[in-house]
Amino acid sequence: MNKPKMTTEKGVPSNSRVLMLLGQLERMSGEAMMTDAEISRQLTAKILHLIQTQEKTRKEVMSKGSSGMEVILSSLENTRDLQTTLNILYILSELLTVGGGRRVGVFVSKGGTGILLKLLITASKESPPSEELMLQLHSLLAKVGPKDRKFGVKARLNGALNVTVNLLKQNLQNTKLLLPCLQVLRVYSTNSVNSISLGKNGVVELMFKVIGPYSKKNTSLLKVALDTLGALLKSKTNARRAVDRAHVPALLAVYQDWHRNDTRQRHMLIRKGLLVCLRNVTNIKVGRKAFIEADGMRILYNTSTECLPVRTLDPLVNTSSLIMRKCFPKNRLPLPTIKSAFHYQLPNVPAGGPVAQLYSQPPGGRTSYQLYNKPLKKVDDVVDESDDNEETEADAENDTENEEDEKDHRTGNDDIETDLNKLRPKESSSRPFEELRVYERFFLELSEDFQGYNFDCPKTSSSSLLSLSLANKSPRPIIVPTAQALPPKRTPTPNSGEESLLTKGQPTRPPPSVSPPHVPLPHPAVPAPLPPLELDTIHLTKDQDKKDDAFTPSPDARTTSPPQARLPSQGAGLEQELARVFENVVIEGEGPLNGVGREGEGGRGVEAVGSPGNATRHIQSPLLVGGIATRRVGGGGGGGGSAGGSDCGSEGPEEEGAVLEVPDTALLLPLHDPDLYVEMVKGTRSVPQYSEVAYPDYFGHVAPTFREPLLERVYGVQRSKIFQDIERLIHPNDILDKVVYDLDIPSCPVIDDDGESLKFNSQFESGNLRKAVQVRKYEYDLVLNSDINSNHYHQWFYFEVSRMRVGTTYRFNIINCEKSNSQFNYGMQVLMYSVQEAIGGRPRWVRTGEDICYYKNHFSRSSIAAGGQKGKSYYTMTFSTNFSHKDDVCYFAYHYPYTYSTLKMHLSKLEALRTPQIYLRQDVLCETLGGNSCPLLTITAMPESTSNDHICQFRNRPLIFLSARVHPGETNASWVMKGTLEFLMGTSALAHSLREAYIFKIVPMLNPDGVINGSHRCSLSGEDLNRQWQSPSAELHPTIYHTKSLLQYLAHIQRTPLVFCDYHGHSRKKNVFMYGCSVKETVWQSNISAASCDLHEDLGYRTLPKVLSQMAPAFSMASCSFVVERSKESTARVVVWREIGVQRSYTMESTLCGCDQGRYKGLQIGTRELEEMGAQFCVALLRLKRLTSPLGHRNHQHFLDVESDLMETRCKVASSSPTTYVMDEDEPSFLEEVDYSAESNDEDPDPDNDPGNDPQENPVHLDQLSDTETNHRD
Repeated sequence: MNKPKMTTEKGVPSNSRVLMLLGQLERMSGEAMMTDAEISRQLTAKILHLIQTQEKTRKEVMSKGSSGMEVILSSLENTRDLQTTLNILYILSELLTVGGGRRVGVFVSKGGTGILLKLLITASKESPPSEELMLQLHSLLAKVGPKDRKFGVKARLNGALNVTVNLLKQNLQNTKLLLPCLQVLRVYSTNSVNSISLGKNGVVELMFKVIGPYSKKNTSLLKVALDTLGALLKSKTNARRAVDRAHVPALLAVYQDWHRNDTRQRHMLIRKGLLVCLRNVTNIKVGRKAFIEADGMRILYNTSTECLPVRTLDPLVNTSSLIMRKCFPKNRLPLPTIKSAFHYQLPNVPAGGPVAQLYSQPPGGRTSYQLYNKPLKKVDDVVDESDDNEETEADAENDTENEEDEKDHRTGNDDIETDLNKLRPKESSSRPFEELRVYERFFLELSEDFQGYNFDCPKTSSSSLLSLSLANKSPRPIIVPTAQALPPKRTPTPNSGEESLLTKGQPTRPPPSVSPPHVPLPHPAVPAPLPPLELDTIHLTKDQDKKDDAFTPSPDARTTSPPQARLPSQGAGLEQELARVFENVVIEGEGPLNGVGREGEGGRGVEAVGSPGNATRHIQSPLLVGGIATRRVGGGGGGGGSAGGSDCGSEGPEEEGAVLEVPDTALLLPLHDPDLYVEMVKGTRSVPQYSEVAYPDYFGHVAPTFREPLLERVYGVQRSKIFQDIERLIHPNDILDKVVYDLDIPSCPVIDDDGESLKFNSQFESGNLRKAVQVRKYEYDLVLNSDINSNHYHQWFYFEVSRMRVGTTYRFNIINCEKSNSQFNYGMQVLMYSVQEAIGGRPRWVRTGEDICYYKNHFSRSSIAAGGQKGKSYYTMTFSTNFSHKDDVCYFAYHYPYTYSTLKMHLSKLEALRTPQIYLRQDVLCETLGGNSCPLLTITAMPESTSNDHICQFRNRPLIFLSARVHPGETNASWVMKGTLEFLMGTSALAHSLREAYIFKIVPMLNPDGVINGSHRCSLSGEDLNRQWQSPSAELHPTIYHTKSLLQYLAHIQRTPLVFCDYHGHSRKKNVFMYGCSVKETVWQSNISAASCDLHEDLGYRTLPKVLSQMAPAFSMASCSFVVERSKESTARVVVWREIGVQRSYTMESTLCGCDQGRYKGLQIGTRELEEMGAQFCVALLRLKRLTSPLGHRNHQHFLDVESDLMETRCKVASSSPTTYVMDEDEPSFLEEVDYSAESNDEDPDPDNDPGNDPQENPVHLDQLSDTETNHRD
């Protein structure tokens, strides 16, 4: 080292004694230090004395500008005298002990680490080496090492590893020297290469010699040894070495010993160190096997259970829990295949992609099944056996298990589009106008002249969705509803006079193209499925006296005889069969509903009875006529709107059944009609050929008037649930593993037993539950069905439960969830609908469930289902609930169900409410793969007259294009759409002004097939339709293909919509917010270089979200994003923006959970708030009209007053910062320390610290409204 020149800091007296001594030491040359050893000893001893006795001397040496450290290191490097060397090491120890990391950093920057390591090598060559010198060197290295990032590399290159290891082997009984050596080894081991090298040199075995049973002596030594061993065992090689030498049982024995004896909890760090060693060694498969064989599950379970009452021992419990869950034997799902239980053969299988891969797998699903405990040998859901579990603790708590989640959790903004060509508008359409001309028929309003139109006529010519629905009836029986309540007879709609209502049997599920055969009734002693009956051949007359000679013309002009004539021999036999196989129990009105719990029994008739004081529905047992359960029809139109009643008299014993009074909700739900709903169900085609109607869909939902706050999380709830899961392995004899429901057994999915189990059902529209396994007396594992033609997307559920006990807590575990986190961890509850409550006048979905949490489980996902990733697990969503009523029938759902049949019913009712001032047209855009129609609505205001001015104004109104429900599981999107449609069809001044301002083109349900069949994300093609907008297939994605064609047609005729908005739901964020598209904000977030012309952009895309944030209490501007991501380039929002040229192209996301800002802060969202959001969106469009073209819109004074009042009463959003890049989650960390990925650090960073929210990165002017808007503010 070059000899430094002694300098002093400004302000330090030059006659300082320590600096004078350092100057003298500096002037001694290397030779002088060797020859004049006594002088160097004296100088260094004096300096040491000053530093030990005077704090100011330490500051003088280490102060900025002082060269004292260089002089000391130079002297250390040059001296050969042992005492001088020791004195200098003492000096360094004093200097580095006080002052924290800054002084150590200075030491490292001056090359001190290398000098110490060289000195260590030199000292080791002496025989014997000086113990005091080795002690001081290792003590200093232990202090310096953690602050030097290259310490491990330097030590390995200098050969210091072997020196320390050899010294350690020779001094195992020398505690004084052993501790600093272990401390240095601990630092060495943090380098993975060093760790492997040390393992080869036997350091792992050395550590086990140091580690011993409980002792109050040398606890600090043991703690360091455990830390060192834990670092060494991170290496797979060292972990295997520990397993091969049977160290896993030794670790468990030592841990048990410390747990038993450490009664005062004073040595938690030692116990935690032992657990860390176990955690690291179980990262490999042989380690997990050794842990299981050593009875580690039972040991850790018992010790952790004893630690639970002591809150300070939570780190031990959490680490033990992580080890046990990791070692819990991986199981495959109790399914024969992860493919959907329902099969739909695609007309054209794609050449590549997940669907093609699915079709290339071995046959499974419906055609091949086994029972729960006998899986097939060759299935597509296999357990990966590789050593893939080498995750550090941080990895284990932060890993993401889903391809989508990993995209959302990439560091930085990797998903932001950086290709400017993809951010520029597409130059030309890929389709010629001649090809698009066929879509002109969907835009009659653009050429309508209304000549000859009678403006006093209440109806315009429009295609009725109702008649279309009835024309497409599927030939199958319909059971109404699942809860044994048949609807009352009402005034039949045209072409809807016939019905087939059968008691519930075992519905057959043939392929959609094959009609079920007519099966003759077997002998009563042999149970058999009920014979399916053609809906169109069934006739129910309003006059029972004439039923014997009634004939019904069918839609295809055939004349069919009544059921009695068609099936003359079935009546008595079928009635006896039903009495034997099914159980029909009914009760008097005010008593408990005995028998509503479905035992496989038949349906009940519903009778509408007029009452002056109370409108009720009377539910009775079915009237069987010729083998068909006809509806009992009451006289009058009691409350339900029924007209033209028939004779209430009945034939047979069923009349003696008691009557059940059910309140009618026609006044509360003007758009709901149970009879009409049943008619719509008949025209709905499902792959499983559903023949049942769920009670909530039949009877309707009245939003509760009370608030439903977010559920407060109970501390330790996840941990307690995990321990209950672990008990399954420890106490296997307590587990029933009894299958009670299984769709993979098509002939009998409901498995009857002795009545000790709950009864499940999901065989109705939008239902999703594939399998139910009773694991304990009151606990059930539930498996969801994957989307058809897919092997994943398990999230949406909707099922029925009956035969419950009152006052008993039941636990339900949905065990095949896939996302790595869920709002169920942040206050969201499941939804429950009680038939008993509905009968009592409260027909509503309510939030329910306690002890709700969402966590990774021990069921393994195959690489096929995990997008090629191996070793991934499913997640469990668990909740507990109590039932309030005996013999109730309850339904559980992920979110408020909204079926395709419900949509058709609502559209029919809306059409009936139309006034002469409203232009409403319902078209069928296309037919889906499953044969269902996709409705297209056109809504605007009728022209005031047929004058040219009025017709011109009518035709030239801007277009607004809305769509919803492309993802079936996002039912909240349909409720928002319902609010939009009801507002548009309303009679208020705002609604009238809105219709005068715009022409609305609306596709309310883009994925009817997915909705009908209970899918979560895909259509029957097995693909996410919102990723098909770039190149949709007319055959596989007809709704997307034709919707995009509509927009392309509008672009060709220069009528591009002013606004395009696709309604969605968001499963992992709160509030309602929008995603839009902006070149400028995308470029800013991606930090790519762009010309100024590329960044020229009208900020009008922010106007609509800004207005919504001011008037809609659930809307959050802070959650909005206007960045274009690569993964979203084929979504509706981006394609319509880029290819169609709609600047205001949005996705509006509504939370499935609740709000954390505004008026609804802390509350879960309900249908009332969702419908209100849909209405608020309409009002915001009116304000957008005023802001963008104030002179072209006539604002009457009453409209201005109403809007002003509306704006003033709305909750103002406090924060409207221009957040442009929002990750998928925005939850704070839990107060509870959690032990697995789903509840640890998956959340976004604090918004205040998020670089995306830095106000300096986002210019302030982005938060302002556009120039036009600014100029026309009120």
